[in-house]
Amino acid sequence: MAEVDPGAHERPPARPRILIPARFSASASALRYGAEVTARNLAAAVFAAGGEPLVLHPHAPAGRVSDDEVAQRLAIADGVLLPGGGDLGAHWSGQDAHASLYDVDDEQDAFDLAVARVSLAAGTPLLAVCRGLQVVNAVRGGTVVQDMEETYGERTNHRHHVHAVAVASDTALSRIVGDKIESSCFHHQCLDRLGEGMQVVARSDEGYVEAVEIPAGPGWFLGVQWHPEDTWMRDEQQFAVFAALVEAARN
Repeated sequence: MAEVDPGAHERPPARPRILIPARFSASASALRYGAEVTARNLAAAVFAAGGEPLVLHPHAPAGRVSDDEVAQRLAIADGVLLPGGGDLGAHWSGQDAHASLYDVDDEQDAFDLAVARVSLAAGTPLLAVCRGLQVVNAVRGGTVVQDMEETYGERTNHRHHVHAVAVASDTALSRIVGDKIESSCFHHQCLDRLGEGMQVVARSDEGYVEAVEIPAGPGWFLGVQWHPEDTWMRDEQQFAVFAALVEAARN
């Protein structure tokens, strides 16, 4: 009789649960009405990195929600990913709304802001992408450039834009991706005044803030202005961003 391998029937390690707040969408293919969605590439990247992506329903009627309620809902999270999306309402950062703002939704905003506050306070590993980074910056008291083209000139177009990003040495990001990375951008806003405790760790060749860390925070945090989900399937550096989130969530 053959010997039984004691490890043959062991379950594989559980995937860390990465919660991703959904984005409201007026319509979606195969659905008849409004939808709640997340980017397929985003969920696929988390899964490929070993995480279990879970899409979270944003609930903040009339733009109001308590942090306690959100904390209860995030209790199952091993990590959180705040994704890109429409513009954050300017009033959340004490600014005047610009005519170029699009897809502003107070319920979406209030929920994302609460998720950022709760995650940062609890030390839950948090990756913030594009709009997500701007949400975290607003929570920490920062502001955004409302429209880059108006502020910096018509040639500043970061929609469908790929550029080189220089990473500061001796930072968490440099240990993940090295000192330079080619990044895919889609945004018309960028960080202006940094929020409390936030440190710039990467800039584009044009000089714009591209990544931020919170060195004195209680948990793992990385915010990037670009979209690592665009190219993770062919770019090991971009995939490493998701792998770092999942590893922090596993630990």
